[in-house]
Amino acid sequence: IIDTGARKLYLMQSQTTALAYPISVGRIGFTWTGTERISRVANWPDWRPPAEMHQRQPGLPLVMTGGVNNPLGAKALYLGNSLYRIHGTNNVQTIGRANSSGCFRMSNSHVVDLANRVGIGTTVVVKSRL
Repeated sequence: IIDTGARKLYLMQSQTTALAYPISVGRIGFTWTGTERISRVANWPDWRPPAEMHQRQPGLPLVMTGGVNNPLGAKALYLGNSLYRIHGTNNVQTIGRANSSGCFRMSNSHVVDLANRVGIGTTVVVKSRL
């Protein structure tokens, strides 16, 4: 469960307990709510900024190969067929802020931990407040 207002991702362990991870969320105009399933998990994923992002930020690369300079960090959990992901970041200063284009950023160590606990098909519920 993602609580965008609290900027937390909760991995439910039971009906009454959860692991809580701090995250970054979408900036104003880029937030969303809904339910998706994890459709893919990638290590050090390549980044392909969509056309809309290129319009907002001319000069972005068409493709950035995965690695330490890639904004998707160490791992990405793709949400359904959307452009959204739960992914790592190499810039931990962004954690806890509303500054993405709708993705959810975690520290690399946290996204690796999360990916080791969930898998393809896991339901992700995104709410503005719990």
